[in-house]
Amino acid sequence: MTAKSKNVSTKTISSASPRLKLGLPKGSLQDATFKLFAKAGFRVQVGSRSYYPTIDDPDIECIMVRAQEMARYVDNGIFDVGLTGKDWVLEQNADVVEVAELRYAKGGLNPVRWVVAVPEDSSMKTLKDLKGKRIATELVGYTRRYLKSKGVSAEVEFSWGATEVKPPQLADAIVELTETGSSLRANKLRIIDVMLESTTRIIANKKAWKDPWKKKKIENMAMLLQGALAAEEKVGLKMNAPKASLKEICGLLPSMHAPTISHQTDPEWVSLEVILDERQARDLIPRLKRRGASGIVEYPLNKVIP
Repeated sequence: MTAKSKNVSTKTISSASPRLKLGLPKGSLQDATFKLFAKAGFRVQVGSRSYYPTIDDPDIECIMVRAQEMARYVDNGIFDVGLTGKDWVLEQNADVVEVAELRYAKGGLNPVRWVVAVPEDSSMKTLKDLKGKRIATELVGYTRRYLKSKGVSAEVEFSWGATEVKPPQLADAIVELTETGSSLRANKLRIIDVMLESTTRIIANKKAWKDPWKKKKIENMAMLLQGALAAEEKVGLKMNAPKASLKEICGLLPSMHAPTISHQTDPEWVSLEVILDERQARDLIPRLKRRGASGIVEYPLNKVIP
């Protein structure tokens, strides 16, 4: 190889663009995560049998793994950044940077709970009653540490699934993830303790977080995802209002800040625009109409960046 070709080769390698290795959760969070990324402006696509999604950002490389494993891979540096539940970060004692909280789950925007549950007809009423009992769960490490912190000595074993059906024959109690509690009630189980509330988090590898380019890329992504999530329960509202009723109409308007007021060609009218919680719009719009507002338009939002 000539000296010239060596220089060309070296230049090609050194000019390669940096890449951010992103871990996305496969499983129950997958659909909600892809929807959130789309709203934030990222187009993510993956085949039904693939673990390597494509994303319309040439600086990002995606791999999908189970949320249960994500924190370990981020901690080890296999991923620069990943999305997983706070519960799995705690379960694995992962030494990572918690960049941002994203309050969403597979069924909505509320936190999920890890609860201790026993059969409805069980004599066990409190956590202390679990002393010497057998507990089945997928969250083994954290459950053992939690019970120890409460002074309860019990046998905690890993559950490979269908945890709700194990009491009373295969386990005395379970520690299970729930959003609404409906599955527990259907299996005639009763909650005796809420062990942990968890939401999705963006977590970063500590070494990657010290890299200025990667840190900025992660922060930008977090800002857009949080903005998309903040917009989930909000709408925009704009309308025309007669100046004679402006004070009264403005008094009805909740807003992140003061409503935006624009002049119109008709000196007796102005335009108003505000952002509000979607659940408020249903009751507010008829009241605005009665106060003289017209041309009222409600529209969805993609992102709200405070």
